[in-house]
Amino acid sequence: MSSQLLWFVFVFSIITFVEGNISIGGEACSLNDLRGLTSFKAGIQIDSSGRLPKWVGHSCCKWEGIVCDNRTGRVIEIYLPGLISSDEFFFQSQMNGQLSPLITLLTSLEVIDLGGLVGLAGNIPSSIGYHLPNLRKLNLYGNNLTGDVPESIGKLSKLEELLLYENRLSGSLPPSLGRLENLKMLLLYSNQFSGPIPDSFTNLTNLIHLDLHSNYLTGQIPDRIDQLQVLKELDLSNNSLRGKIPQSLTNLTSISVMYLDTNYLEGEIPFPSSFGQLPSLAFLRLHNNSLSGKIPPSFGYLVSLQRVSLANNNLSGAVPSSLGNLVALTELYLGGNRLSGQIPTSIGQLSQLILLSISHNLIQGPLPHEMSLLQNLQTLDLSFNSLELSTIPQWLAELPSLSKIFLAGCGIQGKIPEFLQTTPSPIQELDLSANNLSGSIPAWLGSLTQLYLLNLSGNSLVSNIPDTVTSLQDLGVLDLHSNKLTGPINQIFEIGKGFPDGSLTCIDLSDNSFSGGIEEIGMGAQCGIQFLNLSHNFLEGRIPMTIARMISMQSLDLSYNELSFNLPEALANVSLLETLKLQKNHFTGKIPIGFLELRNLKELDLSDNLLEGEIPVGEPLINFPESSYSGNKGLCGKPLTPCKPRF
Repeated sequence: MSSQLLWFVFVFSIITFVEGNISIGGEACSLNDLRGLTSFKAGIQIDSSGRLPKWVGHSCCKWEGIVCDNRTGRVIEIYLPGLISSDEFFFQSQMNGQLSPLITLLTSLEVIDLGGLVGLAGNIPSSIGYHLPNLRKLNLYGNNLTGDVPESIGKLSKLEELLLYENRLSGSLPPSLGRLENLKMLLLYSNQFSGPIPDSFTNLTNLIHLDLHSNYLTGQIPDRIDQLQVLKELDLSNNSLRGKIPQSLTNLTSISVMYLDTNYLEGEIPFPSSFGQLPSLAFLRLHNNSLSGKIPPSFGYLVSLQRVSLANNNLSGAVPSSLGNLVALTELYLGGNRLSGQIPTSIGQLSQLILLSISHNLIQGPLPHEMSLLQNLQTLDLSFNSLELSTIPQWLAELPSLSKIFLAGCGIQGKIPEFLQTTPSPIQELDLSANNLSGSIPAWLGSLTQLYLLNLSGNSLVSNIPDTVTSLQDLGVLDLHSNKLTGPINQIFEIGKGFPDGSLTCIDLSDNSFSGGIEEIGMGAQCGIQFLNLSHNFLEGRIPMTIARMISMQSLDLSYNELSFNLPEALANVSLLETLKLQKNHFTGKIPIGFLELRNLKELDLSDNLLEGEIPVGEPLINFPESSYSGNKGLCGKPLTPCKPRF
């Protein structure tokens, strides 16, 4: 080779290097990377975080949110998580909502992480698979992307992470994704994908985490899913999958999380068939399906289980004693099935159990005394079974960690036992509804200072509500409906007085015999109430003006009382109101025109009062049926008969 030719090659190499990399202060930056990042910056309309304005000069590896490979100097990651609300920080493409200009120019990037830029809108362009051959991470989660996932993504052979969750992507899942043999994380949840899970997904043998939950996927779980031998987390929940759970799932030796709940799966639970299968399975959710048959005795082989939910299926038969082998179990949900027989004595071996729910089954009593060994149990729900307890076992109240007790519909009789006031762990939630309790509400309930939920509804309790309830500063839910309680209810609205917005969020005192006026009730002290039902009592007087301060109210039912006077204009300030029931009272005057401001109102009943005048014209009042206003002889206007013209 001549010296001139060698010199030409040398000079050409230098020119090529300089064109490909700009060195500023010793920090090289690929021109392709620089162009791509500059294009990305140009596409951002608002950046309240102040990061992108700092993207100046040529040293892009020094820019905030950019990560470069230390060896090659190439950009491998864009990390711009949302630091502010989506209302302040959003991305809007200038090219008809497409990302094509950005994707086309980022031809040398290995990682794109745009997570949290909620305003990123438009479609994922099909060109993405042709211009990003080095891409290892494509993170576009938490944005506002729409349209299909292009088939061309299957050409990104180096891709290890595909995170498109929490967008509005739709269409079918492209089978080409099955060609991404290096893929380790595939997170597509919380979108609008439909159609089946492609069989090609079983080719993703390096996949560790597959999450497709909260879409509209149909069809069956692929039979060959056991090919994903390194899979640790599988979440297909909250879709419309049908058919049986494939037996092949048993062969997933690395799986630790399996969520198949909230689908239409049927048939029996197929795993495990022998000891040693699914050795790492710790979290299993199969609830809200149509599974049938018995809980297999072999279920006790899943010795790594920590949380399991089989609730809300059609499972029958006895609770297998083999569940006592699951010594790592902390939460067990079996409610909403047709399980029968008694709770096995082996349940006492679950020393780590924190929560046990077997509600809404056909379980019979007596409760095994071995349950007293559950020293870590915090929540116990045995509601609506055939236990016929007659009384609450005293050993139950002696469990050292128990703070949430749900024994609704268990056949409990007599008075509320006094030993509940001296439990080792303060009671936080107590549900004894739908039993046969009698006598009065004990004054010592006021000593349960950490009580958040109290449900004594559907019993035969009599007398007044004790004044001591005002000591329940943390009480959030109070349900006493369908008893024989009498007297005033003023003290209820004194609970939490002095605390910001009070403490109560839900009050139901309906179907009792409470009396007296409500005009002087300090409703303003309970600004946080969302649900208030005082119907079917003997309350009288006017609705207090302080109701205007109950700005969190979503449902108000004062029907079937003796209330009178005009409807307060102040109700119009309760803008979140969705349900308003005032029927069967003695309200007079006109419907306040301010009711037109109740934009969220979905249910309204003002029937059978003494209201008069024209119904205010406009939504939402004109949207309700005639029955919402019937029985008021003086009312007229849509949807009732037109008002007569005045001369």
